[in-house]
Amino acid sequence: MAEEENHFVALSECHFMNPGTLQEVMYFPNNQRWWDSVDGVMRAWSGRDLTGEWPHPLAEELIKYMDEAGVDVCFALREGMMDISGNLVSFSTNQFMIDQIAPYPDRMYLECMVGPILKRGVKHAIWELEHMVKNCNAKLCKVYMPEDDGPLDDRRMWPFYEKCQELDITLTIHTGMSYVVPQPSKHTHPDTLDQVMIDHEDLRVICYHMAWPHTEELIGLCGKHKNLYASMSGVVGWYERSPYRGYHAIGTALQWMDHSKIVMGLDLPFDDTKRVVDWVRNLEMPQELQEKYGYPEITSEMRAAFLGKNLARLAKISDKKRV
Repeated sequence: MAEEENHFVALSECHFMNPGTLQEVMYFPNNQRWWDSVDGVMRAWSGRDLTGEWPHPLAEELIKYMDEAGVDVCFALREGMMDISGNLVSFSTNQFMIDQIAPYPDRMYLECMVGPILKRGVKHAIWELEHMVKNCNAKLCKVYMPEDDGPLDDRRMWPFYEKCQELDITLTIHTGMSYVVPQPSKHTHPDTLDQVMIDHEDLRVICYHMAWPHTEELIGLCGKHKNLYASMSGVVGWYERSPYRGYHAIGTALQWMDHSKIVMGLDLPFDDTKRVVDWVRNLEMPQELQEKYGYPEITSEMRAAFLGKNLARLAKISDKKRV
């Protein structure tokens, strides 16, 4: 990689959680089960669990690691998990996120979430989505169906997708297995997006976690649908720790889709930020894989796209450097 490269970097799926709420739900039976399953994910993605010290999931912590890693902007996302408390309370709210990012204009943007959409009622979710976009400057909206009452292609979701098209906002969607208890994986197989995209041609969707363990099925769908995008959020931590896994996923994706359809993402403890950003910043395809698998060379243009240009375009923000 040329030393003079200094690409714009943008990370979506940066979760903040309300410390007060985390304390208040500790007595619920599913709380410890949830944290135990989170540790399982962290062992793969981060090489550790969260029983020791890790940065508080708050804006004042994340900004330090953004500066350290040369990250220009992030998209801050509430954490739902209402099923932990029997649908009593979410780990954080959109208003909590708005208050958190307020001190960091032009560095932190709102990635709202208005679910569980079916459980709360689609009309209520649509109302909040419109409020977040028109009055709170939300740049992305996440759909997280593992905690909801149906799959992504549940026909009751169609009015919500239609509203997203009307508002011209890009959706970010959890795809692949559900990583945490008590949530099932059946609602977010990438195949459940096929009919969604067929029926909503103008809907823009970013698929988180490369839909692992169904990554190749997602890649095929991204080749099929012009507005379906693949995100390395979360699994990029795994790719850095086992790089040939990442080379194969990215190399295969580039055989099916243009490099303008791949984005990064975080969804990791904030102190992992520099580790994963540097991996993508220095990403090169080994010559042996180019020869044996036909994967393309990773160019500076591709790295710039993965690191931030693609996400900036989808979120409709400037890709000028902030740091």
